[in-house]
Amino acid sequence: MALYLLVFGVCFLVIGSVIAVLMTSRTPRYRTEPKDLLALFDKALSSQVSETEWNALIGYPIRHNEYLEGVRRRAAHLMDQHGRRWQLAQGKPLLNDEGQAELQALRDHLAAHSALHAR
Repeated sequence: MALYLLVFGVCFLVIGSVIAVLMTSRTPRYRTEPKDLLALFDKALSSQVSETEWNALIGYPIRHNEYLEGVRRRAAHLMDQHGRRWQLAQGKPLLNDEGQAELQALRDHLAAHSALHAR
């Protein structure tokens, strides 16, 4: 009987501790910042981005900043219109020439906007 109470007490303590830790911990949050998008655009323009990395940042909605959400949507639209996912594995750019030019313009606009807000 003593062994049963000891096992029951240890299990109760372990399960109670796990529940207490889970109840007090918060969900991790990831906030996309302008520097993250600029780094992604630079990698895409130099043909060093993977499709997974592109989709991870561009496919995740940005709820804390409307301007960044618009930039993200524009980048997603560029991929839909000018994307060449099948040629990425061959070392070719993620976007065609027109898409590269539009992405460069979007990147420059975001950089100018970020510099303006940094002042």
